[in-house]
Amino acid sequence: MAGPRVVIIGAGVVGAALADEISARGWTEVTVVDQGPLPATGGSTSHAPGLVFQTNSSKTMTELARYTVEKFCSLDVDGKPCFLQVGGLEVATTPERLAELHRRHGWITAWGIESRILTADECVEKHPLLDRDKVLGGLHVPTDGLAKAVLAVEAQIRRATERGVRFLARHEVLDVLTADGEVTGVRTDQGDLEADIVVCCAGIWGPKIARMVGMNLPLTPLAHQLAWTGPVPALAGQTEEAVRPILRHQDADLYYRDRFDGLGIGYYGHRPMPITADEILSVDEADDMPSVLKFTEEDFEDAWTETRSLLPATQEAKVEEGLNGLFSFTTDNFPLLGESPDVKGFWVAEAVWVTHSAGVGRAMAEWLVDGHCSSFDLHECDVNRFEPHQLSPEYVLARDCQNFVEVYDILHPLQPSGDPRPIRTSPFHTRQQEHGAFFLEANGWERPQWYEANAGLVEGRSIPTPNDWAARFWSPIVGAEAQATRETVAMYDMTALKRLEVSGPEAADFLERLCTGKVAKSVGSVTYTLLLDHDGGIRSDITVARLARDLFQVGANGNLDLDWFTRHLPADGTVQVRDITPGTCCIGLWGPLAREVLQPLTDEDFSKDGLKYFRAKRAYVGSVPVTAMRLSYVGELGWELYTTADQGLKLWDTLWQAAKPLGGVIAGRGAFNSLRLEKGYRSFGTDMTYEHDPYEAGVGFAVKLDKDDFIGKAALERRKENVRRRLTCLTIDDPRSVVLGKEPVYDGDRAVGYVTSAAHGYTIGKGIAYAWLPDELTAPGTTVHIGYFDQRVEATVAEEPLFDPTMSRLRG
Repeated sequence: MAGPRVVIIGAGVVGAALADEISARGWTEVTVVDQGPLPATGGSTSHAPGLVFQTNSSKTMTELARYTVEKFCSLDVDGKPCFLQVGGLEVATTPERLAELHRRHGWITAWGIESRILTADECVEKHPLLDRDKVLGGLHVPTDGLAKAVLAVEAQIRRATERGVRFLARHEVLDVLTADGEVTGVRTDQGDLEADIVVCCAGIWGPKIARMVGMNLPLTPLAHQLAWTGPVPALAGQTEEAVRPILRHQDADLYYRDRFDGLGIGYYGHRPMPITADEILSVDEADDMPSVLKFTEEDFEDAWTETRSLLPATQEAKVEEGLNGLFSFTTDNFPLLGESPDVKGFWVAEAVWVTHSAGVGRAMAEWLVDGHCSSFDLHECDVNRFEPHQLSPEYVLARDCQNFVEVYDILHPLQPSGDPRPIRTSPFHTRQQEHGAFFLEANGWERPQWYEANAGLVEGRSIPTPNDWAARFWSPIVGAEAQATRETVAMYDMTALKRLEVSGPEAADFLERLCTGKVAKSVGSVTYTLLLDHDGGIRSDITVARLARDLFQVGANGNLDLDWFTRHLPADGTVQVRDITPGTCCIGLWGPLAREVLQPLTDEDFSKDGLKYFRAKRAYVGSVPVTAMRLSYVGELGWELYTTADQGLKLWDTLWQAAKPLGGVIAGRGAFNSLRLEKGYRSFGTDMTYEHDPYEAGVGFAVKLDKDDFIGKAALERRKENVRRRLTCLTIDDPRSVVLGKEPVYDGDRAVGYVTSAAHGYTIGKGIAYAWLPDELTAPGTTVHIGYFDQRVEATVAEEPLFDPTMSRLRG
């Protein structure tokens, strides 16, 4: 036996995959427990229809699905395959859906999986049951197919068992045992199991298990309808289980799969039917299985009517059986992976569907054995990503039900979230409403995208109107606010930026160990630096301001940064980390006239030499105490001005009264994004993530390899000379061709990369797109094409930054 003692709770498709993957990496002192029989334990795996569509707007989710397909294709049980690779077909019955399929084709092409847009005739050729008159076209992915989930569980159980893993059926987990903040074992109805690590793969029961260690898991089991027809005369004589592609009719919230001479019909168009983990019956109490609820025929009526229209051959068939099967939903549609923030050794791999199961098994095994995941970028999936309000029962239920309703909807990248809203408002919210702010949500904050009060600024300006899709949640005011920022001065609400306070006698040394840059500098210094994982991948980019000998303020990207800091705190209490975001606020005052606004309001020296670039100081602006940092993510002279929430409104009014006579404006996030791209400033989570290193991402300047050891340093020294791809600036001449991100980039007919961030540059008069490209295609002047729906948009590799390359405006 090797490795620590691991107990996996749940032997469904995720638990079995993890047991297989972790034992393949040499950890064999592993026990898997489940309350049900093996291999069909009674959870979601046991009734899952098995359709695996790999297409997803998330690169990570597509890659998890791709690995699942590849692994399942290699598995069998006594010659019975675990995957039927019949392909996947998504059909459009409206022009809007056809356009969406082109967008989806772009995603999966960007992520490196073969697919093709089919004509209506080609769709019918692939799936002859379709009514040719209703179909406009389709998206075909030949590697999609049907996962035989229970067989896959059995195959992986067999492999893991051969390596020494124990599987204990009919063991109900009663408690997770802990001591001094660490797991020590699992209590079952048949005795205790000692453990150094416990991994919860309990699926729809996940919240109940997590609660045993005081962990709030934001997951809701929701019922989803699945019906099976009797024989369809047109399919008479079909002896193979599946010969036609799995089929999606997303315009009506439907999907279909073969089952010999009948069909399976899945439906998302009914009312949300949530249930709590505590309400789910036990294995012995359930008539069939705990994850299956009684079929509600009245909810299926519209689905059956639409099915007989799209697939006319089903008019001669009947629905013979059906179920309302429970599946896990989360507030952002991503899985919940990672370790508890409070109990060391308690891990979760939850809200994972069959589609991504083997990929998650591999990711978790790497994470546990190696200390990080090298195959997948998991920042979207980390269970510690949530803000506190996102764990409230009201929020979780509302958003999970909304995601069920919208599961097949056409959603814009800027689509506003639904209720509950508003949740977090800055002290400036009243003034923003008075100026006609159009709000979008950022981590729960109401953040203005533009202000209708600035409509008059548009007159006389050249603000190109983008294409129809890009023009949603957009206004020409965005361009006017961007241009006005460069001309005079603008105020930006930066409150949604997460702020952490790091303090204590060892705070400087603590930050030095985590950061790539030298942050233990003089009081008043501000440093742009990176947080890396042990493999050299970028976990975040942050700013660190030293406000006193033992006090630092960190501009972070989200709760994962707080979690990372907290996990690395010294045990002796010499360093404290605190989230100060809720009690503070921030205004970005930027533009060539910024000093003319600020200096008359304060006795402190804010001249070029009085507060140099990337320095901070405490001051009073009028009667308001502020922490002023001279930095700017729009590329203009100015400051980030921080104060406490109770004095935020006074700061806003003080600055606005001074800026207004100078032609100043208040500006929103739309302008901010355009301006930051003109300066080439990266956005973590969009432009760069865990899978990228600093040299690829163009932020190698933030790494100081001559400093003492920091997390990821050794890996970086190995990676530095092996850069094969780069984050690259592209410009687009056509003013209507504003791409939005995640589109494929082509060199000729070959897809070679993908867009991350994009916007129109209102200063430079061109579209801007940042994209990951092979190193050989990153020379300035190189021409590539971006796939945008059914079009190809010409783009040119450009030197960056596009605006103020000498930094004279920033440093002036």
